[in-house]
Amino acid sequence: MLTGKQYRDAVAYTLDAFARAGIVLTDEEKKKIEVADFGLGKVEEIGLQILTYVNTERCCAKEMVMRPRQVCPEHRHVSGMENGVPYEGKEETFRVRRGTCYLYVDGERNCGEIELPDTKVTVFHEIVLKEGDQYTMYPNTRHWFRAGEEGAIISEFSTKSRDESDVFEDKRIVRIPEEIKCS
Repeated sequence: MLTGKQYRDAVAYTLDAFARAGIVLTDEEKKKIEVADFGLGKVEEIGLQILTYVNTERCCAKEMVMRPRQVCPEHRHVSGMENGVPYEGKEETFRVRRGTCYLYVDGERNCGEIELPDTKVTVFHEIVLKEGDQYTMYPNTRHWFRAGEEGAIISEFSTKSRDESDVFEDKRIVRIPEEIKCS
């Protein structure tokens, strides 16, 4: 579980990363930064810092900030039902603003030896995204990603985000965090 200190450190890192990249945030946006540790308690290694600008029925825009070599665990955006209404899984496009993102998706393995994260991963088709590069993933695509040595800022443009319905390969993962314990 994420501690209060881990949360504060992650938010401070995120705000500094945005400032260094010249990304200006409002005071309200600064208060909306989410720190996802996926219930594993290793946010510096397996985690993600997220600012959601908009998430409507038709579109979503986010900034994801990652520390150096930080991993977002393997997951899929599946179709489902919400209030009795069916929905399609999320389609999303990543665009790297700063740093490098190593994205792993379904497909033939094309990478050599890689450092495996301390979470279950099953896909190894590597796509290296550098500043200005982008890649689109369609619903139900298995994927995980890791920041490069300098960390990364990744813009995400997608259909409606329903993070609570993501399906993770690692069954230990809890996507929506519990309350933070202050320490």
